[in-house]
Amino acid sequence: MKATEIRDFGGIEDKNQLLKSYYNIGFQASHLGEAIDIIERMKKEKSLIFFGFTANLVASGLRGIIKEFCKKKFVDVVVTTAGAIEHDIMKSHKPYFLGSFYLDDEELHKKGINRIGNILVPNERYIFLEKFVKETFKEMYEREKIISPSELCKEFGKKLKDDSFLYWCNKNNIPVFCPGIIDGAIGLQSYFFKQEKKDFGIDVTKDMKELADLVLNANKTSAIIIGGGIAKHYIIGANILRDGLEYAVYITTAQEYDGSLSGAHTREAKSWGKIKEKSKTVVVYGDATITVPIIYYSLKQRNFF
Repeated sequence: MKATEIRDFGGIEDKNQLLKSYYNIGFQASHLGEAIDIIERMKKEKSLIFFGFTANLVASGLRGIIKEFCKKKFVDVVVTTAGAIEHDIMKSHKPYFLGSFYLDDEELHKKGINRIGNILVPNERYIFLEKFVKETFKEMYEREKIISPSELCKEFGKKLKDDSFLYWCNKNNIPVFCPGIIDGAIGLQSYFFKQEKKDFGIDVTKDMKELADLVLNANKTSAIIIGGGIAKHYIIGANILRDGLEYAVYITTAQEYDGSLSGAHTREAKSWGKIKEKSKTVVVYGDATITVPIIYYSLKQRNFF
């Protein structure tokens, strides 16, 4: 058994020692230390790693770390939301700005500025996005009338800068699945485009065989899931095909008392066969903008980046 007290913080002389000390502190610090160890095991055992995350994280500065996971081929499959794709495209064009949770939202609306927590997104970014998406639809439509979300994400990646996670996913042949692709500005643009091209469509079922093949052909499967919602369930739900994930790390602020999928613990997923009974898992409760940089830096210290 590990001691739950670090008797001499003054004896911690470098960052690596500090990071290793998390495991012994207790509460969520210990879960954070365990998460780093489990992720290391995923990689060392050559497990197929699913990487799920929500849109707000791409709107934040975590986009750069998400990009690094894809650039260094640390993950094998990305599952995310329409908003995450949109933010990646827009931030590859121009940056967002840091504001406050307490700004006057009516005044922001009058100025054409959208607020995501304390992050500000000018309307101009969406004007660019609309043009970018419309042009991409036109180019793809000339080749194929019905496209899949992963094909669309790959096409986006070809046209973006190297600060984009979609760019690196395309370059490194990492599939990007987005089962909720029409939930956002991309969906609105697909509606407008379809008024002109009635036979155009985005078929979310078109990705299912590729996803199933990845799950079924892997020796082991693992998941790093930041946040909840559709990205989380698409990953764990698909792994029912093989009686569940071998490893899973959840990073969340959602609680399980209301029965929501976002708050559901890894132990609940075992009842469904989404995670194996004897799997190695951990749930880290905390703001991802704080916990994920620590995880990334710890893995970097272990020479994974």
